[in-house]
Amino acid sequence: MSRIAGIDLPDSKRIDYSLTLIYGIGWRLSEKVLEGSRVDPSKRVRDLSEEELVRINKALESYVIEGDLRREIRQNIQRLRDISSYRGVRHGRSLPVRGQRTKTNARTKRGKRKTVGAFKKEALTKMTQSKK
Repeated sequence: MSRIAGIDLPDSKRIDYSLTLIYGIGWRLSEKVLEGSRVDPSKRVRDLSEEELVRINKALESYVIEGDLRREIRQNIQRLRDISSYRGVRHGRSLPVRGQRTKTNARTKRGKRKTVGAFKKEALTKMTQSKK
């Protein structure tokens, strides 16, 4: 396995896809980096020479990726919380931040549904019906 930016890339995959496994690199940036380092995107990771790996690493140094990017995002969210902005409060309560509705939907952010209210009555009626 080759190691780029602290990430082990699978040997059997193409280099253009493998670069997207690094946090902060998508398809466009992957293409741009490979073009800048003069590496064929269709090459497999195992077929790359040491020189090509060094050129790719050098090209990636100019971008904020992996741990630095995660840290920067975390600091931005913490700053919003500290100044008590609307977005910071929404992050703190684990609710959607960008104006989405929450009466319905928002399941990804809010988690599994929790039934509130008439659940006890419903359970009691089922139990009495099953005894009859």
